[in-house]
Amino acid sequence: MTARIAPLAASDIDPTCRLAHAIWLSTYSALISRAQIDTMLADRYTHATLLSQIDDPLHVWRAAWLEGEIAGFAHAVLSGTDCKLDKLYVRPDSQHQGIGSALLHAIQGWARQHEARCLWLQVNRGNTQAIAAYRKYGFHIVESRVFDIGHGFVMDDYVMEQTL
Repeated sequence: MTARIAPLAASDIDPTCRLAHAIWLSTYSALISRAQIDTMLADRYTHATLLSQIDDPLHVWRAAWLEGEIAGFAHAVLSGTDCKLDKLYVRPDSQHQGIGSALLHAIQGWARQHEARCLWLQVNRGNTQAIAAYRKYGFHIVESRVFDIGHGFVMDDYVMEQTL
């Protein structure tokens, strides 16, 4: 079955936040502490934050719908001629069905429409599955950095990019 990719609507925010929580717990529990997961979710996935982003022309949110349920989502933000792929997540039971690829293509198309020349992202250095997927989609590692995100936490990430 093919997923339907659509802009995120205000009515989709709460299901998206619930999905983010489920995905983060299954994906990041082996990589970062539960306290860091909880802090990052609280910082990034609030109704007010997502609502302000879907109304901001420099941000784009796309959701993937499968059999009437949200199966994944992506978010990106423009900065000059660069576009940061800030989020790309697919429900674990819906992975390997082309949903991540469809979401990525939707973000790439949006970035190109806005004349971005580079799409970049950060990925946890221990997230080998995501790193392999991003390499498959044409991203390459340009640097390894530790980002201080406050609250006593850091993100130990690779920065990956691709030319659009």
